[in-house]
Amino acid sequence: MKALKVGIASYEDMKARTMQIARGTLKPRPGDPKVWFPSAESLVRVLSDRNRALLGTIREAQPKSLAELAQLTGRKKSNLSRTLRTMERYGIVKLDREGQGGQVVARVPYESVRVDFSLESRAAR
Repeated sequence: MKALKVGIASYEDMKARTMQIARGTLKPRPGDPKVWFPSAESLVRVLSDRNRALLGTIREAQPKSLAELAQLTGRKKSNLSRTLRTMERYGIVKLDREGQGGQVVARVPYESVRVDFSLESRAAR
């Protein structure tokens, strides 16, 4: 089962991690998150119940266009476009142009999402 591992870290923590990697003092492990959210709230917004249902519809129905996806979900195409672009920035979906008309097709390359975050307070670190 292919899973996307996401982490939650503040901007400051991510900047520090990136600098450690650039300096060579930290080597990312294969099991480390590939996608990072700045807060649990932002993760919840992107992966809301409604958006997870959208991801399930994309995986199961494999619609050939955003118009078809809009019909399947009852959501407006403009709303879908915004939501999918946000998910694409986080690596949750892939948007490709296909066919002669260049239809945008959404794909979900993962079967699940796993969340990894520390329960330590910033003050304790």
